[in-house]
Amino acid sequence: MSEHRKQRLADFATWVKDHITGDEKGQAQIFLDRLFQAFGQKGVLEVGGTPEFRIRKGKEDGGGTSFADLVWKPWVLIEMKRRGENLQKHYRQAFDYWTRLVPSHSS
Repeated sequence: MSEHRKQRLADFATWVKDHITGDEKGQAQIFLDRLFQAFGQKGVLEVGGTPEFRIRKGKEDGGGTSFADLVWKPWVLIEMKRRGENLQKHYRQAFDYWTRLVPSHSS
């Protein structure tokens, strides 16, 4: 990793410490946009990412719509949680979102 990228990521980590409290609803999009910038991108939208991407729930899950915090097809799905949350409890949610997005690749 280049020294320039290391410095951008260190600056991002400092910015997060100073500005992000861990509130998923109010800060996820800001956090993600700054994260993409730290990796040298202009931002989430500029790379083709979609914040609050709508995902239809299956009938077995009651139907309706869920929202993934970020989808950047075909590269990544990001589901944010508040700081301190046990992420293991939410693995299934992200897995279900992904299999709905790429059903031909689900098992």
